[in-house]
Amino acid sequence: MIENIFSISHFSADGKARTGTLHLPHGDVQTPVFMPVGTNGAVKALTKDDLEEIGFEIILANTYHLYLRPGSDIIEQAGGLHGFSKWQKNFLTDSGGFQVWSLSKLRKITMNGAEFRSNIDGSKHLFTPERVVDIQTQFNSDIQMVLDVCTGYGIEKAEAVHALDITEHWATRAKSQWLKNREGGYKGILLPIVQGNFFEDLRKRSAEFVSALDLPAIAIGGLSVGEPAELFASMLDYTIQFLPKEKAKYVMGIGTPDYILDAVHSGIDMFDCVLPTRNARNGSYFTKDGPLSIKQERFARDFGSLDEECTCKVCRTYSRSYLRHLFKEQEILSCILATYHNLYFLHNMMKELRQAIQEDRFESYRTDFLKRYHSGKWKL
Repeated sequence: MIENIFSISHFSADGKARTGTLHLPHGDVQTPVFMPVGTNGAVKALTKDDLEEIGFEIILANTYHLYLRPGSDIIEQAGGLHGFSKWQKNFLTDSGGFQVWSLSKLRKITMNGAEFRSNIDGSKHLFTPERVVDIQTQFNSDIQMVLDVCTGYGIEKAEAVHALDITEHWATRAKSQWLKNREGGYKGILLPIVQGNFFEDLRKRSAEFVSALDLPAIAIGGLSVGEPAELFASMLDYTIQFLPKEKAKYVMGIGTPDYILDAVHSGIDMFDCVLPTRNARNGSYFTKDGPLSIKQERFARDFGSLDEECTCKVCRTYSRSYLRHLFKEQEILSCILATYHNLYFLHNMMKELRQAIQEDRFESYRTDFLKRYHSGKWKL
């Protein structure tokens, strides 16, 4: 019997948005939730103490990269990712499927698994669905993902069908291996992934397939891969209707306020993306008035705080002028402060929208937020 790990607290009266709680081995997680990406077991430019200070309850790590270096055996010997990194809240680890897909010149995919060459030293490796489950079990991941075949926007339907055939075959094998590992004492949960590219009949088929697997939660993949924003929203809405309402739902790879609000509007509970931290390293700060590019000349003598409404320690302490100076001089501190602010901004946004859902005013919150966000205050 697979236990229920998700409890829904409230459905907003004005739409599909809902609040809830994920009950995971390293503590409860309030949803909707944005999860920072720590590819190599660390969120770039921040310490685990920074993440705890902001209030995060779960972060991501990457199976592909950690498997190659330092290696799953070393991580297991250290006490899993929690013992290795000393982050004592939850880890979600992806399957490595996206990395295998993005390195298409270095891989070969069959029904057995994904054979690929390391991007580090060119060595050959084979990811089978069973092996990927075992690696993530060695990590002691609180949430692990099945190995799947990712596809890009604009492919032919025959290619999408072939990829979905393999993905479904792998998911069945991954579930069997996960159940065996659970018998051995592993506590983490396994998530299947909806695929099907941008073909409605394939999306429906995949959604019904993963629902029948009856795993603790469900991920929706194959979106935010270069398609137009309106197609992202329509395909997400189409897919969700075939998934059980009681299961937590995770859309992979979205991390800007507009995409997050669209996802919550559709009933999504979890999302992640490297964009907030990557943008930070390039001098782009999130604000409610849209992205602020700190490199602009107009901020050279601007001694006001970055964002007067934000209560993070960056906005309470430093001026736009100083932050611009740090960025222009390529100081490491620039990356640290910008990353802290962007993740604080998103974490605070999640608290605001959870409250809006609880008070049955999410749609008005979404409308007002996006109107201001797209107002263009910080555009030249």
